[in-house]
Amino acid sequence: MKTYLVTGGAGFIGSNFILYMIKKYGNGIRIINIDSLTYAGNLKNLESVLESDNYKFFKHDICNYNEIKVIFKKYNIDYVVNFAAESHVDRSIENPEIFAQTNILGTLNLLNISKEIWEISCGVYKAGVKFLQVSTDEVYGSLGDTGYFLEETPIDPHSPYSASKASADLFVKAYSDTYKLPINITRCSNNYGPYQFPEKLIPLIINNVLNKKHIPIYGDGLQIRDWLYVDDHCRAIDMVINKGDLSEVYNIGGHNEKTNIYIVKTVIDYMKSRYNIVYDDNLIKYVEDRKGHDRRYGIDPYKIKKDIGWIPEIMFDKGIETTIDWYMQNKQWISEVTSGGYQDYYKNI
Repeated sequence: MKTYLVTGGAGFIGSNFILYMIKKYGNGIRIINIDSLTYAGNLKNLESVLESDNYKFFKHDICNYNEIKVIFKKYNIDYVVNFAAESHVDRSIENPEIFAQTNILGTLNLLNISKEIWEISCGVYKAGVKFLQVSTDEVYGSLGDTGYFLEETPIDPHSPYSASKASADLFVKAYSDTYKLPINITRCSNNYGPYQFPEKLIPLIINNVLNKKHIPIYGDGLQIRDWLYVDDHCRAIDMVINKGDLSEVYNIGGHNEKTNIYIVKTVIDYMKSRYNIVYDDNLIKYVEDRKGHDRRYGIDPYKIKKDIGWIPEIMFDKGIETTIDWYMQNKQWISEVTSGGYQDYYKNI
């Protein structure tokens, strides 16, 4: 049985990954989930697996060397999947130090422990720990009207968030180059789907429409992002872990480029037509653009398709409806995370 250490596993993508893996492999794998349960981490996302024999949760900070080392040794970790990160760009502009602490130093701590365990395992690729760093297309900077990010595109981060992720990626690469630690790095486009904290665009729109609140649009709203349904991302990570060539970077994108204002209007229109929601479009408010706001992201996923055989299965038109339906059917979840009430859940853990 292979054992996966999933960091940040109570967050949006991490929790979806755990649910995906247990659904696919059942008792054929074991998952150790580490999360410090900051505001965006929510164990209620994982209620369906909390009592599973092959799942264990630990409330730890990835910067805590001693606590993490004990888990590595006790559970004989085969794979580290590092989702743990502060990830909201606006927050990084206000408090860049927090992002450096978790995203850089936390990753470095995980790398050091992984290296120590791997060296004990005789330093051969088929023994010890394989480290997968889950990163972002934001490390590449901004695109013009044409072209796509390739794995060879130079790193050019423009925000404290993307700078911290780029730095973490470079440490992961350095541990491969210097110590021969088995690694992969994945860089994905904007994810969407169930369990995403409502500071992110799509759940924020849904929540604000339900509560008749203003929807703020940065600048002219014509910034372009490539959107990827979270299950497609989880499947890609699983395939990279099991089929990816060591030390390689893989870009994961959906070829679903949309402007921010298109996303806003698409969500509102669907909620109006499907759920008879009444919302005044005048509540859409254009606000001063974010500092350092990148104009366009677009990923070319050719390499992961060629090397591993991954392609996105859920196109945007279907994925966005599935996502909105999930939030409409889980209004209590939205209420709890926006009020902070879900934190009461942890008192019994």
